[in-house]
Amino acid sequence: MGFFDFLTEEIAIDLGTANTLIIHADKVVVDSPSIVARDRVSGKIIAVGKEANMMQGKTHENIKTIRPLKDGVIADFDASEKMINMFIKNIPALKKKWFPPALRMVICIPSGITEVEMRAVKESAERVNGKEVYLIHEPMAAAIGIGLDIMQPKGNMIVDIGGGTTEIAVIALGGIVCDKSVKIAGDVFTNDIIYYMRTQHNLYVGESTAENIKIQIGSATEDLQSPPDEMSVQGRDLLTGKPKQVSISYREIAKALDKSILRVEDAVMETLSQTPPELAADIYNTGIYLAGGGSMLRGLDRRLSQKTDLPVYIAEDPLRAVVRGTGIALKNLERYKSILIK
Repeated sequence: MGFFDFLTEEIAIDLGTANTLIIHADKVVVDSPSIVARDRVSGKIIAVGKEANMMQGKTHENIKTIRPLKDGVIADFDASEKMINMFIKNIPALKKKWFPPALRMVICIPSGITEVEMRAVKESAERVNGKEVYLIHEPMAAAIGIGLDIMQPKGNMIVDIGGGTTEIAVIALGGIVCDKSVKIAGDVFTNDIIYYMRTQHNLYVGESTAENIKIQIGSATEDLQSPPDEMSVQGRDLLTGKPKQVSISYREIAKALDKSILRVEDAVMETLSQTPPELAADIYNTGIYLAGGGSMLRGLDRRLSQKTDLPVYIAEDPLRAVVRGTGIALKNLERYKSILIK
């Protein structure tokens, strides 16, 4: 076993709809958009991650950009497998090896995932040389990554807003007591912005531009304490067909996102209403923790806090909370064995 261990490398993967992150030797070695570009003629994958992301919305008919994961689960097997493979191959420490090492992996999955989807993730991992593959539920990983002691008999509430899904879970004693997974998250916010620009400004913008608007001036409320400046947005005028530019403020984006954020609020309220009373008492004291890229939306923490009357905290570096938790679970396999799915 000792010799085999010497040949085994350990990696933790957060396979997200929008971004894939990989930790190896306690460092985040891959942090790339989950997107691949495929040549339609030969079927070859020509780019993954950041390179493929730059091509998005700018391709000709022979190149197609694909997002292999949809709503947090694998939608395109072949593309996702090749993407994971290329990401793993690009880990600097593994590149130096003469032959590909056996991998011990912990991969994070959404809590609302089905058995079939779980098997899909495992099979993809085994094909890229995963000898020991463990899965961990996203809210769990987020909780560990935030630094909560999830093994305690104490309730904690996590809201993880990713690209494809928002996972809401109440965790105690190393298990998920009640959870809800809704498909309203970063991608939906982006589409809301595209729709708003079309209907309100007659401006047709692409996904990358909408994503950019969301990051630059996205807001969950119309009264921010320190509002961002107005932003000029370029796109195509739907009436004349000419390229044009309009200037928009964060208030407009707050209007555009309002309905979707309401649905996230409702899901949080529903989860709270299903929480056993003893745990509800704990949550009253500890509050709600936000993780995932969506939690960086300005004013979202305040809006949730007003809705629930609870304190709401955003994880530090929320984009990496989940992969950090997955990495910690990998390092302390024995301690977290009970929460990992083999």
